[in-house]
Amino acid sequence: MNSVELNERIVSRGKELFAAIAGEKPSLFNKNAWVGKVMDWSMKNETFKVSMFRFVDVFPALTSGKLLTEHINEYFGDEKEMPQFLSTGAKVAGMLGSLGSTVLNKVLSSNIHEMAQQFIVGEKTGDAVKNLAHLRKDGFAFVVDVLGEATLSEDEADAYQNTYLELLDHLQKVQGDWKPLPRKDGDPSLDWGHAPKINVAIKPTALYGLANPQDFEGSVAAILKRVLRIAEKVIEVNGFLCIDMETYRHKEIILEVYRRLKRAYPDYPQLGVVLQAYLKDTDRDLEELLSFARKEGMKISIRLVKGAYWDFETVRAKQNGWEVPVWTIKAESDAAFERQARKILVNQDICHFACASHNIRSISAVLEMARELGVPEDRYEFQVLYGMAEPVRKALLKVAGRIRLYCPYGDMVPGMGYLVRRLLENTANESFLRQSFAEEMQLERLLEDPVITVEREKVGARPAPAVATAGAELPPFENEPMVDFTKDEPREEFPRQIELVRSRLGRSYPLFINGNERVTADTLKSVNPANPEEVVGVVCQAGPAEIADALAAAKAAFPAWRDTAPATRAGYLVKAAAAARRRIYELSAWQVIEIGKQWDQAYADVTEAIDFLEYYAREMIRLGTPRKVGHAPGELNHYFYEPRGVAAVIAPWNFPLAISTGMVSAALVAGNTVLFKPSGLTPVIGWNLVELFREAGLPDGVLNFTPGRGSVMGDLLVDSPEVSMIAFTGSLETGLRIIERAAKVYPGQEQVKRVVCEMGGKNAIIIDDDADLDEAVPHVLYSAFGFQGQKCSACSRVIVLDAVYDRFVERLVAMAKTTKVGPAEDPGNYMGAVADENAVNHIREYIEIGKREGELLYQGEAPTGGYFIPMTIIGGIRPEHQLAQHEVFGPVLAVMRVQDFDQALEWANATRFALTGGVFSRSPSHLERARREFRVGNLYLNRNNTGALVERQPFGGARMSGVGTKAGGPDYLLHFMDPRVVTENTLRRGFAPPEDEA
Repeated sequence: MNSVELNERIVSRGKELFAAIAGEKPSLFNKNAWVGKVMDWSMKNETFKVSMFRFVDVFPALTSGKLLTEHINEYFGDEKEMPQFLSTGAKVAGMLGSLGSTVLNKVLSSNIHEMAQQFIVGEKTGDAVKNLAHLRKDGFAFVVDVLGEATLSEDEADAYQNTYLELLDHLQKVQGDWKPLPRKDGDPSLDWGHAPKINVAIKPTALYGLANPQDFEGSVAAILKRVLRIAEKVIEVNGFLCIDMETYRHKEIILEVYRRLKRAYPDYPQLGVVLQAYLKDTDRDLEELLSFARKEGMKISIRLVKGAYWDFETVRAKQNGWEVPVWTIKAESDAAFERQARKILVNQDICHFACASHNIRSISAVLEMARELGVPEDRYEFQVLYGMAEPVRKALLKVAGRIRLYCPYGDMVPGMGYLVRRLLENTANESFLRQSFAEEMQLERLLEDPVITVEREKVGARPAPAVATAGAELPPFENEPMVDFTKDEPREEFPRQIELVRSRLGRSYPLFINGNERVTADTLKSVNPANPEEVVGVVCQAGPAEIADALAAAKAAFPAWRDTAPATRAGYLVKAAAAARRRIYELSAWQVIEIGKQWDQAYADVTEAIDFLEYYAREMIRLGTPRKVGHAPGELNHYFYEPRGVAAVIAPWNFPLAISTGMVSAALVAGNTVLFKPSGLTPVIGWNLVELFREAGLPDGVLNFTPGRGSVMGDLLVDSPEVSMIAFTGSLETGLRIIERAAKVYPGQEQVKRVVCEMGGKNAIIIDDDADLDEAVPHVLYSAFGFQGQKCSACSRVIVLDAVYDRFVERLVAMAKTTKVGPAEDPGNYMGAVADENAVNHIREYIEIGKREGELLYQGEAPTGGYFIPMTIIGGIRPEHQLAQHEVFGPVLAVMRVQDFDQALEWANATRFALTGGVFSRSPSHLERARREFRVGNLYLNRNNTGALVERQPFGGARMSGVGTKAGGPDYLLHFMDPRVVTENTLRRGFAPPEDEA
């Protein structure tokens, strides 16, 4: 059959199905019901839609009438902005006070439960089994999916596993009471003569809370352990087990889990996996799965869906600078679905097909392709979501007879995420059900070949030709993409580069002064903090003589460098960025070894360094053009900047490449010459920075590498009258010392020194009483313990409202227990070693102080042989305690309990620091208050409070956290320059040039 004839048959079949459901509408679009009214308003009003779905999401957390009424007013505004079915209730609640709130709570609870029940087969096992029996009496098979994939700990993963085991026990007891669904032939005990009565689907990541593609093997093994336990029970009850697909981040892990599951039970055919047609990878993944099955001589089953996380995948990819993994035109997913469905049907001898779609075009295509290919009925079936497209499923039951409903089951709270996804799908402009039943689009368009639709939409979406911008020397700034561990490359490159770096350990590194390497007798060993016996490098140390030579070289190089065109100076930064990009995995590996950064955070440090180079290059081009000011005739005023002179850059060890690069590149591109003193803990990484600028061809004397011992050499740089400014990042004590010493004017000094200084924080995250703990707990854990808590932005205080305190602490501690501590080169370790022995002693001292001031909630295990500190969580801390005031700079988290949001803000601001902060809340008014009243340099709402990105989140604090500068922001370079104004009188003999009049 040719494609034209096949398409005609598909369209004809689709028209028959539409005719069979003429005049019917799914309950979802019935405007007489509450859920139908919500859907109707959501499709008419995008603002209401966002508010409504967010309200549905937060609803289970609104445990009092007061909270409920407050959130209704916050989400929906005054009465005029609400549909009547909400505004009337809110008005009554306001008039009747607490009684009205109670009434409104009951009404809304009932309606939202009704909405949830539209999609969820039951909250309790008994109810679910009863509803499943009703579905079977109507002729529908089922697949049960237990809600609650957001597990954070081993206990929660065990609970998820055990729920399945208990459910399977229950289903095993009652399946004998179920009559097999109608069949033409085959086994009389099975549905349709071939399908098990019991069918379950599982979310793999719910079986291991720390599933992470960075730790690919560890994640696969941990998930598989529990999958095998469930599979054993499924096989015992002669059931079917489907491995669900989730977000793209875990796709490769899930596919590998499925392959290993099949190898464990090669002769059991009732084990399936889901593929998502909206992913660009799926054609390849399908081909590989079919090849796997043929090679292994086994039968598999594939449930093909369009995909449920389109918005999430698109936004996440754009945020991280990755290629969007999903088709961006809806019809592309439809076309892929038909293409992949045909591929499965062609391979029906080894692959059973579950066609999961409500789209009548897609369903018709499968029916006609199966007919064309002569696929037996027992090799494919149709699946639709419970609670959706009832007319479609009824019509399809008459035509195909083999319809299975995908039935979520479980508690309402975890079910809200599923519910919101369903609501978003059905109100999207591209939704087939919306177009069919709410907007009644023409059948010809609904049944059009999606390949044709794609071509038409691509033509309509073609962008206008780009217009060249005169004088544009660099393209607009974009952040360097984050590492994507869903790909093979980073998972393979990290171990390879770590071994390559390890082969170079122990080398000697010189100073670099005036374009020449210089060796000194005084050297310092840099060691691996996870194994201090392993010497990373032996680095020469500068003394007074070397500092004097470096200052002389920098001073001599300054005039020519100052007068170098800003765009030329910017070019050196762009070249250095290109060099870093080529070496990105190697530079990351040095951080893993020399300072113990985890893979993702080491890579992020390098991408941030690249961002600083690229961004400051563009900023200098912007700032380097003199700007006309004033409008008076007869005079010409130019405002411009010039560099200050010699800059001393004193860098920290915790972001050894990123922050060093940021300070050095800012000073250089502004036209200053630099003496760069890296931390004594990360001097080899400091040398890597010098190598990048050497490769860029920086002129001699412009950048000088002068590592030196502790505060002695630092003081020498700060005190020097030749130094015009100091850029420093580090501890409060050292920062204040630098500011104090820099204020003194020495003989021969020609400038008042400027200090750009960032000094750390005592950062807090507030957990509101309506916070989503599924998100808050892992984000707090990461904020507090990522890179062992050794970030100036790290969360060291979490302030939790009383209403959710116990549950938050319980889940936080449970998740903490799941983590492992060990060398950072093993991606399975959540935490590594701290910086050095001094850090170990300092952190241990504060742990003991915390134990005396509060209550030890959790202290983990730590290996011996390196500078390891256990993850520590201490509760009962108040603002007056040392643990609430002093920066510990290690894996110690203080938990503070407050009565309300007012007290939370008060306590959050009750330190002398003001660097970062965070709030997890779903209250719009509380988030707005935090914006105004939580006084920190960088405030993060509903996300972790670390990982600021250049340009997007310029970083820096005030009070005792710094002098108010923002690294990676539009005004940062101004701190490295002085402004000048030149005024020319253009009036000559009574006239002025016309161009100056404008």
